[in-house]
Amino acid sequence: MATLSLRLHTKAGAAPLWRQRQRRHGSLERTTSHPVKHAGKLQASYRGLEALYDDGYQNVKDLGYYYESLGELVEHDTGPARWFCPVHPGSPIEDAPLMLYLPGIDGMGMGLFMHHKALGRIFELRCMHVPLHDRTPFEDLVTMVEDVVTEEHATSPNKPIYLLGNSFGGCLALAVAARNPHINLVLVLVNPATSYEKSRIQQLLSLLSLFSDQACMAVTALLNYNIDNELDMAVSSMLNGKHPLAALNRMTNNMTSFLKHSNILDKIPEDTLKWKMKLIKRAASYANYRLQSVQADVLLLVSCADRLLPSKDEADRLQRLLPKCKIYFFEKHGHSLLLEYGVHVASIIKCTDLYRHSRQHHRVFDYIPPSATELNEVDKATCDLRFRTCPAMYSTLEDGTVVRGLAGVPQDGPVLLVGNHMLLGIELISLAAEFLRLKRVVVRGIAHPLLFPNKKRAWSEGHDFFDFLNLWGGVPMRYKSIYDLLRAGEFVLLYPGGHREALHCKGEEHRLFWPTQTEFVRLAAQFNATIVPFGVVGEDDLLELLCTFDDIRNAPFGKEMIQAYSNHLKLRYTHTCELLPCLLELCCGFLWKCKCFSCRDVDHEVIFPGMYLKMPGRFYYQFGKPIPTRGRQDVLTDKHAAHHLYMHVKSEVERIISYLLEKRVEDRYRNLIPRMLYQAARGPTCEVPAFDP
Repeated sequence: MATLSLRLHTKAGAAPLWRQRQRRHGSLERTTSHPVKHAGKLQASYRGLEALYDDGYQNVKDLGYYYESLGELVEHDTGPARWFCPVHPGSPIEDAPLMLYLPGIDGMGMGLFMHHKALGRIFELRCMHVPLHDRTPFEDLVTMVEDVVTEEHATSPNKPIYLLGNSFGGCLALAVAARNPHINLVLVLVNPATSYEKSRIQQLLSLLSLFSDQACMAVTALLNYNIDNELDMAVSSMLNGKHPLAALNRMTNNMTSFLKHSNILDKIPEDTLKWKMKLIKRAASYANYRLQSVQADVLLLVSCADRLLPSKDEADRLQRLLPKCKIYFFEKHGHSLLLEYGVHVASIIKCTDLYRHSRQHHRVFDYIPPSATELNEVDKATCDLRFRTCPAMYSTLEDGTVVRGLAGVPQDGPVLLVGNHMLLGIELISLAAEFLRLKRVVVRGIAHPLLFPNKKRAWSEGHDFFDFLNLWGGVPMRYKSIYDLLRAGEFVLLYPGGHREALHCKGEEHRLFWPTQTEFVRLAAQFNATIVPFGVVGEDDLLELLCTFDDIRNAPFGKEMIQAYSNHLKLRYTHTCELLPCLLELCCGFLWKCKCFSCRDVDHEVIFPGMYLKMPGRFYYQFGKPIPTRGRQDVLTDKHAAHHLYMHVKSEVERIISYLLEKRVEDRYRNLIPRMLYQAARGPTCEVPAFDP
């Protein structure tokens, strides 16, 4: 018999004791990721979460557990509608925002069981529970949610409240948002039932009205079952190392779970289906009539293979009507999206910049580190790149000894990693992943704002590069961002050469194109940060540019094409001029002459290069000897001292690049075929040797 872990709020809207104690001492104000002291230095703290934390997705139970638990609730559950978590979500992080889960037409709340732990780590999670015997009208359910929302808003008016609405619950969330446009709400709607009047299921149930409620529910459940998702889960399990028989057994268990627990239908009251259909029809009508009043941020999670509702077409309609709406499409998933393999709601919320603790998302203070599941998802998406490049990491100890691995990189922040870009920044993913694996440290990359688009529509079949930047802490290039990151004790990744190195021309491999300004060394000195210069080589073993910049410019219409690209990308931002003087005054107590991005040389026009793949070689990284800035007050007050430190960092990066280019010829496994033979004999996850430092 499955044991249910219960978290019950006997009074609608009642809060946990720890939150009640906070409220007695005053309103909850926004807190930030303040650094904590550790070993005499600063260390970033993400409200108590560590990188690669367990979000529960790796150990989630199968659908047999779901149906067994659902059977218990149906058999023993009585009482009115209330807030009740059938699966204990665990303890949330410090100052977690509130999330209310509004279930589908079943009302039980078990539809979220695969996500309880992941969402319960970053939200204060409460689930609405409507027993099958309950006959509460839709308007009263709206009031029940509204009471909690208004109470929470009165306590913390700037803090967002999340409504996760599944199908029928999506109508409920839209109704609450329409009635409370002044409250800071974020709606996450999973296949909302606003399209019920256009659905096939309504027509089908009309045809089946001569049969019993139990028969109609059985047909609905069979239509809702997604065999394709079960097959995908089995194949993925085998690819992740599970024995084929174990993967097959889990698949068959899930496929037969409903039949095993078909006695659930016998325990459902006779008039339940008729009442539920009446309720959902009223909910859809109520929500559709008030859509124009919804001002909240809305994230739609939409199944393209939904056989119960026309969810894909409905998402297009809702996006036209709702002013702040984003859509994530799931191509091969059915109506019960939250019960299907490969859907990670917490990750999607983070990817879309909707996770926040105030009215506006802050990339530094609202950041949540990647979980173990998210690292695995990125590994799946980038396994081909890792196989082709097989990155070899080296670092330098305090005594100057070069060792394999990252032992020479400081463990505690703030740390400023400064190095060179390869073509298209292809070194970034491997670098960030190795820091997570080897040091459990998040490297917060500074990137051009162009790489942070406000995507309105996305296909969530694996994370793309933009999702990767959001999940792993990327921040748009602003000096205030670097200031906030270093102040918080973070590991900050900075490429002074920026787009000029990432989009370099043919023949410019492994060259530095750094500006003459020294801002980053002064920011590092302000926070006693450790600067770690690094170099990376290997792009010439993977990619080959097809033509030079001059070749493109001299081609017919080449100049016009290059100018069009440069004007569109706007790679130099003029607003930095307004920000930098204030920041320098804050950091150093006085002003230097401002020479921000817009004031630098901009003679190099930009175009994305054409290229082709070569027989893969290998990427080599080396992190140089750490350069402490503690006690270097002269860098803050003396322009010549800052320039000297800047040139020292630059010369170290150039020296490392030369060292790697020279040493890589000694690597017997530089080419792909020797590496494949080595891993074939020792296993695909073994570390492939490289040159001796």
